Amino acid sequence: MAERPLVAIVDDDESIRNATRDLLRAVGFSTATFENAESFLGSTSRARAACVVADIRMPGMTGIELYQALVAAGDGIPTVIITAHPEDATRARAREVGITCYLSKPFAPDELLECVSEALAKSPRGPIPKS
Repeated sequence: MAERPLVAIVDDDESIRNATRDLLRAVGFSTATFENAESFLGSTSRARAACVVADIRMPGMTGIELYQALVAAGDGIPTVIITAHPEDATRARAREVGITCYLSKPFAPDELLECVSEALAKSPRGPIPKS
């Protein structure tokens, strides 16, 4: 059986990290969680991640800055931004730099799953294999 693409979840709020992980695992995704952008960037999971779900506001690096760091390093992993503080200017900036989706918390589980599927379809590490 082919290995499932890895979705990295980067959020400083443990309850959001765990809820997002549980949702994605329940539908068959492989996941890894990180409390900040720096811990993801320094992890071995980075090389396997096919998609990133990241909070916009975290101590240190923001979700958009994380995506920009990945792009600058030649590893533009498709990224979904989630935020409890939606702002039109931030949404526009996210779109401008190439973020796949921008979701406002709380969001419906189906919205996140749709965004993750869209990101995986763009990923150089591939979408979910068809069975």
